[in-house]
Amino acid sequence: MSDMPLLLPQRLKAESSVTAKRGYQIYMETFGCQMNEYDTELVRSIMKARGFQFTPVDEEADIILFNTCAIRENAHNRLYGHLARYKARKKERGLVIGVLGCMAQNLKQELLDSRSWIDVLVGPDAYRQLPDLLTNALEHQRRGLAVDLSEYETYSQIVPDRGDGVNGWIAVMRGCDNFCSFCVVPYTRGRERSRDPEGILEEVKRLVSQGVRQITLLGQNVNSYRSGAWDFSRLLVAVADVPGLHRVRFTSPHPKDFPPALLEAVAQHPIICNQIHLPLQSANDRMLERMGRGYTRREYLVLVEAILKKGPIVLTTDLICGFCGETDEEFHDTYNLVKEMEYQAAFVFKYSERKHTIAARKFPDDVSEQVKGYRTNEIIELQKEISLQKNQAWIGREVEVMIEGDAKKSDQQWMGHTEHNVTVVWPKESLNGLPGELVSISIHDATPSTLYGMVTKGDGRREK
Repeated sequence: MSDMPLLLPQRLKAESSVTAKRGYQIYMETFGCQMNEYDTELVRSIMKARGFQFTPVDEEADIILFNTCAIRENAHNRLYGHLARYKARKKERGLVIGVLGCMAQNLKQELLDSRSWIDVLVGPDAYRQLPDLLTNALEHQRRGLAVDLSEYETYSQIVPDRGDGVNGWIAVMRGCDNFCSFCVVPYTRGRERSRDPEGILEEVKRLVSQGVRQITLLGQNVNSYRSGAWDFSRLLVAVADVPGLHRVRFTSPHPKDFPPALLEAVAQHPIICNQIHLPLQSANDRMLERMGRGYTRREYLVLVEAILKKGPIVLTTDLICGFCGETDEEFHDTYNLVKEMEYQAAFVFKYSERKHTIAARKFPDDVSEQVKGYRTNEIIELQKEISLQKNQAWIGREVEVMIEGDAKKSDQQWMGHTEHNVTVVWPKESLNGLPGELVSISIHDATPSTLYGMVTKGDGRREK
């Protein structure tokens, strides 16, 4: 550890700058979920307001920022690899390196002790302090730490600095009160607090005026949203009623408290997408109890039955393989339920112990990495077969797609998603369209993750 003093938040006021002395250039990378992407937009707005600038080229930067995730082991490994890459350049050029977000919050002492070239650590509730911390690191060579959790911070008065595109993400609440035993979120993002609905609706209208046509509402548990007389169902409908939107999505609800009014909103409102991400994690009751999920296998299936009765609503899910003490029989409970449920998609992860969680304190991580990997691959391969069958069923049929932009593999193709959030790719030559338009695509091929099609009738445009 360097002998430079650690600058704590209470010392900032005396040494803060109104703006950066010059347009310091920031290069920023974001790991993890859509919430982290949204937080990066907040950070960009905060920093630009204080005179900092952003560059897409890391060689041009004075500051390197990593907005991190602490949920999965892979995110940790990626961060450590990136930190090592900039160590030599820091010595040569005097770069300032900052780690933001969940990993800064959860592993602050480890990072400070073992990665001495980190200058600034800022947790998810302290982004407003970032300009002062970076200014002091740049101009006074002082390290900064701001990782206190807040019961009130929602960044509701900050307009996110977002890029171009027709998709917009809005965090409607922060934190989580569920304390699932495997999850670090309550310790890295704090307790639940909801934004006021008026501010959310203003943000939606602003995004629509900028060309956004699809909004996704974000929260660790969106169906816990509460603001006065507003619950999440009321908020979701109010957002969907904003003129100019084509589609509204949300992620992620929790199965233990999925209100009937939310299901009615999904089933009845014409622009709320008929797709629900409903995390299962495990289909074995002993595992669910150990995980602290708050529902049984039967209760989950009763909810699924209620959802499917409302109409053609597509389900996706999250699954954890190899949780503490999971036996082969308990794993096969999950495998068999995935086979029975036929999810459109499943995000499957092998369990990785996270420091400070309930599971890390109570249960030994006693399933071998080899067994975890085997079980994870088994369900991934099963889900691939299911997703392929579901997607192949669309061959010869038409789907409505919103044009989102160029396909990843070719700028000669458009890419978009169906209402059920399945990726669709088709040649631009068959449609002279624009991002944000809804079009009808005839499907002629499919993989487990993608539909391939062509505009065959007119120009394919649909009115909305």
